Amino acid sequence: MSFFEKVFRFGLIAIGLIIQVIIVRNLFIFFTVHFVWIEVVLHLLSMIFVINIINNSRHLSADMLWILLIILFPIPGTVIFLLLGANLITSKTFRELIKSTADSKRYYVQDEIVLKKLEEMAPQMKGDFHYLSKTEGYPIYRNSDFDYYPLGDIGYPVMLEEMKKAKKFIFLEYFTIEKGNLWEGMHTILKEKVAQGLDVRVMYDDMGTIHSLPTTYANMLESEGIKCVRYNKINPFLGAVMNHRDHRKIMVIDGTVAFSGGMNLADEYINQKMVFGHWKDNVIRVKGEAVWSYTVLFLTNWNAIRKTDDDYTVFKVDSVTQHTDGYISPYGETPFDGENTGQNIYMNILNRASEYVYICTPYLIIDTELENALILAAKRGVDVRIITPGIPDKKIVWNITRSFYRNLIDGGVKIYEYTPGFIHGKVFVSDDIVATVGTINLDYRSLYLHFENGTYLYGSKKVLDVRDDMLDTISKSHQVQKGEIKDGLLRRLFIGVVKLFAPLL
Repeated sequence: MSFFEKVFRFGLIAIGLIIQVIIVRNLFIFFTVHFVWIEVVLHLLSMIFVINIINNSRHLSADMLWILLIILFPIPGTVIFLLLGANLITSKTFRELIKSTADSKRYYVQDEIVLKKLEEMAPQMKGDFHYLSKTEGYPIYRNSDFDYYPLGDIGYPVMLEEMKKAKKFIFLEYFTIEKGNLWEGMHTILKEKVAQGLDVRVMYDDMGTIHSLPTTYANMLESEGIKCVRYNKINPFLGAVMNHRDHRKIMVIDGTVAFSGGMNLADEYINQKMVFGHWKDNVIRVKGEAVWSYTVLFLTNWNAIRKTDDDYTVFKVDSVTQHTDGYISPYGETPFDGENTGQNIYMNILNRASEYVYICTPYLIIDTELENALILAAKRGVDVRIITPGIPDKKIVWNITRSFYRNLIDGGVKIYEYTPGFIHGKVFVSDDIVATVGTINLDYRSLYLHFENGTYLYGSKKVLDVRDDMLDTISKSHQVQKGEIKDGLLRRLFIGVVKLFAPLL
């Protein structure tokens, strides 16, 4: 994407926001000058909104921004809340996403025999399995296997080899795609597969590619026979749906192989372009029946934007028996179901741990509930370790991340910063038995606002591969000591103010 196109796109968004602010301001002045009683009514409505937020909030830390904004600036604050926070002003995209997500639930079918055997084998985990399968509706599979790759550099060649084997279809859903060696390798194969008659689809988030792809790129792929969706196209008019991005990373090949993990499709993810030191990421490959859940996740968002499939089962295949010693449950996070799936799975792992929980996350911007869960686990004697970047990609976000260190360290949590560079993986692993690998950062946007996905792993010896990767990463990291944290009065005030806006970062 050229520099001028980047400037144009950002300029268009900025102009749209300015116009909306001016309209709101002028309307506010007009009504308060000519109709005093309207100002009184609007102030009363603002207070009702605040009370309603408090009464219905499931994560008050995340909603504190809206409460303060409405209290300090009742009229414009309420308007901004309605536009960005309340999800009251809907769009066609918004409605179609909700409908498609609801419709897709019929495709997730739990094998009750598998679930019963699993619960009998691990009765102490019954609640966790029930949450995944029954509450959230994501099946737990037995006839599936996985391989964990601790670096994008290692996982990428495997992805290319599997793509070359494709016979029926290749589906890609990624937050970021950027032209370069990585994407060129994939793009070449995609064009070859289209020429062979395969169904090839690419979906990328419009915000995630705002720096890397021109607005015409989807049309270019279409001209090559690759079906393409720019997910949730950015427009200059502020609205709730613009706040919900597709942060998923999914590749499905023929319904038999799927890839996920933290890796986007750009050269820094395989260390061919080093911007923030060594880029530490991961890739997970899944084979067998569990691939079906990835297929449904992809088709759900695809058909919300571009309705092409009335029956998803045409993409389902009879899986070859996999030699596996564990269980797998791919799951999705959607901001429209009132359930914080990703955070709840993280919380279940923390609350169930008895020996250790190792975590890596590029961002650490959490509410009091998750912060207290981390500290409580440590106080129960669990070895809780969190790995964050040593070299930040966003300095303000990194400073907010570090602002959580003191309380966590005081509570017994160990914090490590990855010395060689930036860590982008999103991983929990615990007690040599359970892990989750996916796209869900420990920040407000991933936990509450974005479309995300993860892979829950239980009982396999390969969980030790995830554990060993965490231990190896820790060995290359610096353990942060309490005395290293600089938090003078002005800095604490600054971070405190910035934290209020954390849900928007």
